[in-house]
Amino acid sequence: MYKILRYRLLPLLFLPLLLAGCGSVDVERYAGTTPRLDIGEYFDGQTRAWGMVQDYSGEVQRRFTVMIDGSLEGDTLTLDERFTYQNGETDRRVWTFERQDDATWLGSANDVEGPVEARQAGHAFNMRYRLPVEVSGRELTFTLDDWMYLQPDGRLINRTAMSKFGVTLAEITIVFDRSAP
Repeated sequence: MYKILRYRLLPLLFLPLLLAGCGSVDVERYAGTTPRLDIGEYFDGQTRAWGMVQDYSGEVQRRFTVMIDGSLEGDTLTLDERFTYQNGETDRRVWTFERQDDATWLGSANDVEGPVEARQAGHAFNMRYRLPVEVSGRELTFTLDDWMYLQPDGRLINRTAMSKFGVTLAEITIVFDRSAP
């Protein structure tokens, strides 16, 4: 009887550790940090970026550049992103964000599922959304946990985890530079 209980209870002892690993940092943790990031101000105008997609093992699968034309009109930010991949393939995503208050934006994009709540605090910005992606001829929907961090030199570093069923399968890293032509 003791052996049966021990083997049934042992997994329950590890459950809190497993669940603790599923949490995510709240963007409010960065409140008061500098330089202060406001995505409306940062992306108003032209921005250039360089990025890569890495698989679960860390191997680089794709590299790309992005040209972004941003337009802030009142409380509406529109980002027209044009991607060029190292193999010559191109893609386009158009985001529209509506400022809800000083810390919150409501966004949507042509290829993203549903409205996206995005929040900013201090030097950080975070949004989580679902994105259908074609993989080996079939469409899979991933959950993206997208973080941006403004650096003192004005560059913006973007790290995104792409997950399916709670498991991170790929990561995207992008560096934005407003001073690059």
